Amino acid sequence: MKILLYQPSYERIRQELHEIAPNVQPILMDPNGALSMNGRDISVDDIEPEIAWPNSEVYMEGPIRDYMIAVLKSTTLKWVQTSSAGVEHPVFAAMVQNGALLTNSDAGSIAIAEYVISSVLDVFQPFAKRRAAQAAKDWRRLKFREISGTKWLIIGFGNIGQEVGRRAAAFGADVIGVRRSDVSFDFARIIKPTEMIRYLPNTDVVVVAAALNDDTRHVINADFLSAMKHDSVLVNIGRGGHVDEAALLASLDDGIPGTAILDVFDEEPLPASSPFWSHPRVRLTPHNAASSDGVVRRNDELFLKNLARYVAKDELLFPVDPSMLARDADNVDLG
Repeated sequence: MKILLYQPSYERIRQELHEIAPNVQPILMDPNGALSMNGRDISVDDIEPEIAWPNSEVYMEGPIRDYMIAVLKSTTLKWVQTSSAGVEHPVFAAMVQNGALLTNSDAGSIAIAEYVISSVLDVFQPFAKRRAAQAAKDWRRLKFREISGTKWLIIGFGNIGQEVGRRAAAFGADVIGVRRSDVSFDFARIIKPTEMIRYLPNTDVVVVAAALNDDTRHVINADFLSAMKHDSVLVNIGRGGHVDEAALLASLDDGIPGTAILDVFDEEPLPASSPFWSHPRVRLTPHNAASSDGVVRRNDELFLKNLARYVAKDELLFPVDPSMLARDADNVDLG
């Protein structure tokens, strides 16, 4: 069994990997994109992996383009475990089209949920003013807004949306999850996407956590924004394509929503010329809502757990629904 692995990741899970699959032959890609197997250099045309694990380390720090080229060149892949939740990039559709089973990950859900809660708290609570008052030795009480009693609309109630919803509900918020399938939760009501608009006039926080597809592209548009409350908060931790950015900027200039918390954008890195950088109603971060100290560990654990299932020929965790994949698999851009 040959597995294509990013070398730093392999070194971290080496012992557990070989305990699960004693006969495994790791194909290692180093930080410069060079490949080796059994201590010898090997060409990308000769690797023939059965399994690939494109994880967050190779995405964020490694030679991701070289890694994906190696994956797409392979005609022997049977399973790809990605560490991302979103799989809308055409590269994933191409993997499946080439015959691989694709599984994704919930490892970032906890981190992203904590990012959402902390970001909303940062809007509701005057943290900066408190620090400034302390520095000035100014003994004064500052009012703040409670999460308790607020209404939250979470668009996309999968792993990430549910983790956000649990935490908001624990604060006493009324949580409404938006999803196509009928599933019941004890901490949230579920509505269909077609029902969203009528809830917006009474919603305090809107969180976008859906997959990006033809149905959800620009789900946050001019009509959606015009129905929101003036003091509401919009949080996008999904994909930049969920938001019509021109419509959002125009609406923000009109005071709706009160604050936009944006971790993702159509163009990344966000150009220095973008008005989002300096807009007084925007709090932005560079697509790092999942950059916590627990994500790598949880991705390691998931890969090893799924590898044990693969070896035992059991059903894998988090198989990707083909309807989530892009339709333009033949137009993969790895630039």
